[in-house]
Amino acid sequence: MKPGSVKHGAEVQQTRHDGLKWAAVVALLVVAVVGNTYFADIGLLYRVLGVVVLCVIAGLIALTTTKGRDLVELARSAKKEIQRVVWPTRPETIQTTAIVLVAVLVVGLMLWLIDTLLGWAMSGVIG
Repeated sequence: MKPGSVKHGAEVQQTRHDGLKWAAVVALLVVAVVGNTYFADIGLLYRVLGVVVLCVIAGLIALTTTKGRDLVELARSAKKEIQRVVWPTRPETIQTTAIVLVAVLVVGLMLWLIDTLLGWAMSGVIG
């Protein structure tokens, strides 16, 4: 929804609960971090599984918020846009890569030559 536009009905309800959802997300992440530290004597596998499960739950809750739905929509749009891109062929990619490498080599050699000449000149001036 664009800034300044009016929200109606269920959308206002969703926005009102977004704060609670984000609080739950933060609480779950805090529980994951603190729990991982508190249960340091328990096997690493179980702690990692616990953290992963809590992070997945927090992520799922975050995706139900307005910003989460916007993120999902952005990902869908990006996927559609990537499908429309005309990717270069293998020969075009190889040719472009070769041109870039040659250009980098030429510029590197020029900078080395300039540096060497200025070094000799400064050695001559300084003595």
